Amino acid sequence: MLRPINKTLEKTIIIITPQKQKHKMAEQRQNNVHVLVLPYPAQGHINPLLQFAKRLASKGVKATVATTHYTANSINAPNITIEAISDGFDQAGFAQTNNNMQLFLASFRTNGSRTLSLLIKKHQQTPSPVTCIVYDSFFPWALDVAKQNGLYGAAFFTNSAAVCNIFCRIHHGFLQLPVKTEDLPLRLPGLPPLDSRSLPSFVKFPESYPAYMAMKLSQFSNLNNADWMFVNTFQALESEVVKGLTELFPAKMIGPMVPSSYLDGRIKGDKGYGASLWKPLAEECSNWLEAKAPQSVVYISFGSMVSLTAEQVEEVAWGLKESGVSFLWVLRESEHGKLPLGYRELVKDKGLIVTWCNQLELLAHQATGCFVTHCGWNSTLESLSLGVPVVCLPQWADQLPDAKFLDEIWDVGVWPKEDEKGIVRKQEFVKSLKVVMEGEKSREIRRNAHKWKKLAREAVAEGGSSDNHINQFVNHLMNLI
Repeated sequence: MLRPINKTLEKTIIIITPQKQKHKMAEQRQNNVHVLVLPYPAQGHINPLLQFAKRLASKGVKATVATTHYTANSINAPNITIEAISDGFDQAGFAQTNNNMQLFLASFRTNGSRTLSLLIKKHQQTPSPVTCIVYDSFFPWALDVAKQNGLYGAAFFTNSAAVCNIFCRIHHGFLQLPVKTEDLPLRLPGLPPLDSRSLPSFVKFPESYPAYMAMKLSQFSNLNNADWMFVNTFQALESEVVKGLTELFPAKMIGPMVPSSYLDGRIKGDKGYGASLWKPLAEECSNWLEAKAPQSVVYISFGSMVSLTAEQVEEVAWGLKESGVSFLWVLRESEHGKLPLGYRELVKDKGLIVTWCNQLELLAHQATGCFVTHCGWNSTLESLSLGVPVVCLPQWADQLPDAKFLDEIWDVGVWPKEDEKGIVRKQEFVKSLKVVMEGEKSREIRRNAHKWKKLAREAVAEGGSSDNHINQFVNHLMNLI
């Protein structure tokens, strides 16, 4: 407590008790901890890393997000500083490379290393020099930059623990590619048996995606030099998988990295990620939803990157029409030409088709009863965190094992079967919608969805498994100062 010594003195003298002194010292140490967060410049990577920065800031840590010139202006979050570094394509980012992933990654490594070092040196001249770099695992070179500058480095994996497990074993040579038919189903420590349908496409066809495959494996190239390894999942969700993963490296589960308002509510006003490379049409969507009965609407979105074939779009479109459900379909402008001719007019009484909406608001709305998803990891975590059942339409990469877990392990939805061309036909899609929206199986799915929603909240709440791991990280950095 504060005690004035002599009220007659012109200037009051204050004695600070040892308890108050200890508190002030702890507060000062927190303020001097400065974590630089470096996401891969795509929406699905920026969102979770920005959310992690907000978690750190809520615990008294100075958090700065370093991102490309092209994406810097799209990010705005309270208490987070945004700084730009160069990927070598400052005008339009990846689009400037004509979709050449190898060129983009090589340029980012060269230009990013240089400009990230300059940013670190700039902050060395301030009262809050950078203490640690938390980098997207797609950028292992950022760990080299951290070490060259005498800083701590923490890898951040934006996918599931299951996917980390698979690719880490490939990197170490414990799993040989290509996977032979006679080796299926694939059995790895901590994972359920994986048949061909459930394997990431990079694993099934490694020669088809050489640049992506190289990027996935490079995540582990220098991981043994990292001081921390974070995975955007939570202990209860992947408990068996985590056992297998921690045989490979000491991973800490810190997810789900979903805005606090939809989970524990401890970060005031945290209703969105704070990063959008597109403008949402929230008002149009919310007004339409308000007129619908609880759990009656099917929400369809395939994320910011996935592009369905015209044939698959048509099957989904006619399936929605035949099912008779009310639906809200978020379809990028570039995909609208794949809809059947005159479709909008045909379904206007039942369906709303828009180019973008706030997904969290949609999933949280009482009218939403089902999410038809591509099973990207962020969408997967959002559906689990908000307790919304799913119909899985994964297209490639990690979405395939994510779909298996949603359907068979977590039992919160259905993964409809594809035909020999890899297309989910209208009849199969309608059948899956009915399973999720009607009958006894629907009630079981909803009970499971509610269970995972509760466990997700517990993980990030005070004293939860993910919250404890973040606290351990913060406390360790504080004690170094």
